[in-house]
Amino acid sequence: MTEAPVVAAERRGGPQRWLPYLLLAPSVAYLLIFFASPMIQAFGLAFTSTTGEWGLGSIRAMLGDDRFWPAVWTTVILLVVLLPLQFALAMAMSMVITSRLRGSGLWLYVFLLPLGVSELGAGILWYSIFVEQGWLNTVLQSLGLIDRPVIWLDYREPWRVIGTIVVAEAWRSTSLIVIILVGGLRAIPRDYLEAADVFHAGPWQRMRHVVLPMMRPTIRTALIVRTVLAFEVFATVIALGGTGTDVLATQANRAYTEYQDAHLASAYGLVILLVSLVAVGIILVALPTRKERGE
Repeated sequence: MTEAPVVAAERRGGPQRWLPYLLLAPSVAYLLIFFASPMIQAFGLAFTSTTGEWGLGSIRAMLGDDRFWPAVWTTVILLVVLLPLQFALAMAMSMVITSRLRGSGLWLYVFLLPLGVSELGAGILWYSIFVEQGWLNTVLQSLGLIDRPVIWLDYREPWRVIGTIVVAEAWRSTSLIVIILVGGLRAIPRDYLEAADVFHAGPWQRMRHVVLPMMRPTIRTALIVRTVLAFEVFATVIALGGTGTDVLATQANRAYTEYQDAHLASAYGLVILLVSLVAVGIILVALPTRKERGE
């Protein structure tokens, strides 16, 4: 008498139950070795002194640093300005890519070009644009909009320098958000969009009542990714702001390279991690999915 089909299938599939875990094992090992282990070591350095004694000496030294709070506020300002700006740009770019206009698919490759430029390369590129004798002043003078070159990178006016960093970062990393949003837009069922057309919904009503609610999980993912990366902005700040503009990432680098203090650098890294986690938590609470809201 032959075995029941279900029993036979279970016996044949027994070893296959472990296949997903075997496939995940290399990624888990990579994360444990190259992320979890260094993170634990960094925590240990942040709460120990050079003599190996446990304490808050490195934390106190960080909080007592004259550059700590300016670096915190500059980091927060960059995040507050960059996040809505990049999201608006990315949404507009994503709508162009997913539209039914002729040649709209070509714009995907155009918008993704900045991803091929490194952060440092983008900073140097925009430095050549914003420098006093750079491309921007040349164009503005040729159009008669200014009489003499504007010093965009005037370190005595930090707001102007921060503005140049925002522009450079928006150009370089908005494409990353575009990739995520394009996937979300293409995942919206066509029936919902056709229903909006049937009820004569305008562009704003369609966006507000159909597109944005359906893209809530995608938007949340995009905001989380960009928020975490915003706290790690480093090379662009160095290229455009030099030593006159500080963010948490540059302060961590300065603590390790100039001060030769790995404990202080780890303390800065700990702050970056904690602030990132708080920001991600705020996004998760502010943008719950339908399942989380019990709908």
